[in-house]
Amino acid sequence: MTVTKDTLIGEILREDQSTAPFFFEMGMHCLGCPSSTMESLEEACMVHGVSVDELVGKLNSHMAKQ
Repeated sequence: MTVTKDTLIGEILREDQSTAPFFFEMGMHCLGCPSSTMESLEEACMVHGVSVDELVGKLNSHMAKQ
């Protein structure tokens, strides 16, 4: 899976649950909430004041190693 800014958080977590710490690190502690899993990565980053490009890079790098 290749993550983009438009990828839904739920899709990322379904593909690789070991990505959860990346969301916790950005302050997103409500990963079980249905609305959070339906947010795009860009939307979540905007709300939490995190660079979407940086997070996309981290997630893709992490997932490539799995």
